Amino acid sequence: MTSDASHPRWPAAWARAALGTAVLAAVEPGPLHGYGIAGALERRGFGRPKGGSLYPLLAALEEDGALAAAWEPASAGPGRRTYTLTEAGRGRLARERQDWSALAAVLRSDANEPEGTADDR
Repeated sequence: MTSDASHPRWPAAWARAALGTAVLAAVEPGPLHGYGIAGALERRGFGRPKGGSLYPLLAALEEDGALAAAWEPASAGPGRRTYTLTEAGRGRLARERQDWSALAAVLRSDANEPEGTADDR
């Protein structure tokens, strides 16, 4: 599925399923505010998530300890909340990357099919 950068490169259900991992990967290089995270997700092929889906996810990742948030003052106008990957978040991202890689490997080959499943169909 290909489309403009504002829409996901993959089916919407796939993008939704991987969004938490994608947010952690987007913040891995350094702190970002919500708008910056949305832009990073768009550049990575996830489309530009709406605030109504992104900010609750950021709050959940913060509550889980994967992200830390801090208010960054602005020289003009309101400050903004900046998100940083925590050590727990780095561990979670590493585990989720391994899990996604394992899933992709299974999808690439039927040689990884667990025993007994072919006869169960």
